[in-house]
Amino acid sequence: MNVGKQIKEGLWSQNPVLVQLLGMCSTLATTSFSNGLGMGVSVTIILTLSNVIISLLRKIIPDKIRIAAYIVVIATFVTMVDLLLQAYLPDIAESLGVFIPLIVVNCIILARAEAFASKNRVLPAAIDGLCQGFGYTLVLLVMSVIREFLGNGTFGAGLLNGGEGYKVFSSDYSALMMVMPVGGFLTLGVLIALMQWVQGRSAGKGGK
Repeated sequence: MNVGKQIKEGLWSQNPVLVQLLGMCSTLATTSFSNGLGMGVSVTIILTLSNVIISLLRKIIPDKIRIAAYIVVIATFVTMVDLLLQAYLPDIAESLGVFIPLIVVNCIILARAEAFASKNRVLPAAIDGLCQGFGYTLVLLVMSVIREFLGNGTFGAGLLNGGEGYKVFSSDYSALMMVMPVGGFLTLGVLIALMQWVQGRSAGKGGK
């Protein structure tokens, strides 16, 4: 088990959003800091717990029904997280809406279940879930902060300053399209391009 390698892959070299291009729907749905944090933490919890259970059951689940079994495990934790959000964080639950139940078919969770958890012991599977989840959450926070700042002129709406967030500049000067789907695609495209550029330069220096 190489924890350092798993951390590097989750945050950087195999980042689930910017490198593997997984979980696009939920990534594009986050338009504020609270949304990004809520979605990121939810996926991290579900991913880690699912990895643990699937790793425990990896020798029991028949190969022919493994995907269906993974979905049942994931759906169980999604339901638990959804109910907890509705009970204790209703504003975030309402804001994220249908995107929480859709975590059941989130490609990140299914991919890690198939590629890692089903082939490794419990501890490495748990660490993989945490690392991949942190990498996913980090990208969501960066995207949501950019979109909220440029689209509404605020920071931390829904979470800080009594839920109103901090006003950075007047909404009269904001770019409304940044909180619309097109803003999500533009922001994500720029971040992916930046990641590829940085990785390319790092690889070039390593080759020299």
